Amino acid sequence: MATRDDVECWLTDMDGVLVHENQALPGAPELIQQWLDEGTEFLVLTNNSIFTPRDLSARLRWSGIHVPEERIWTSALATADFCKSQMPGGSAFVIGEAGMTTALHEAGFIMTETAPDYVVVGETRNYSFEAITKAVRLIRDGARFIVTNPDATGPSAEGVLPATGAIAAMIEKATGKQPYVVGKPNPMMFRSAMNRIGAHSENTGMIGDRMDTDVQAGIEAGLHTVLVMTGISDQAEIDRYPFRPSEVISGVHELVRTAPFEVEL
Repeated sequence: MATRDDVECWLTDMDGVLVHENQALPGAPELIQQWLDEGTEFLVLTNNSIFTPRDLSARLRWSGIHVPEERIWTSALATADFCKSQMPGGSAFVIGEAGMTTALHEAGFIMTETAPDYVVVGETRNYSFEAITKAVRLIRDGARFIVTNPDATGPSAEGVLPATGAIAAMIEKATGKQPYVVGKPNPMMFRSAMNRIGAHSENTGMIGDRMDTDVQAGIEAGLHTVLVMTGISDQAEIDRYPFRPSEVISGVHELVRTAPFEVEL
């Protein structure tokens, strides 16, 4: 298991680590700039499959954090990467948004409602009964069932919303088929991200705000795990789990290196 001194490449979650409700968290702009200036390999990860990396890069830029789009890795990209590795040039029926369909198109997949190789369920704010029914029938007819992420709920200004995991559970119940879930806490998402930047587990760190996804998947992928307390976790949350992150810090500002003092002779 890597220590922080061994870490040469970083994976970091986005919400609760770099931003909170579109506001940059303390130290986030400086840490990203530090990595860019020093040539450190890194990717910003998110289980959200609605948006493309270009969309997310623009959202972060609005918050004052400048992350190039090629430095963003979503569950949609990880899902498309997985599907391509399993069945190059395949076909899929997608319940999701542009983030998912764009990723599959760029991976060489065809979108179809006729005997697809995969039914892929991702995040959307427009789940339709018709599309869910179609997904159930296609899976019962033999399509492989893939889900971008397991999150049962998502946040909104009005309160929680049913998310990918909740819709997937409905389809699972109707088909009797369990989906393969690509996003966190499946370490597959971290492995595909590391492959993208040529990183290895022994020199890669993962920064997250959730014990049940970021830390769990990081440990299973053999990474140095850093839990920040700017998201949903507190000490009581940490104590609920039988595993521990490599280190716990108050926020990413603790990872920003201050310039060394110059000694005048």
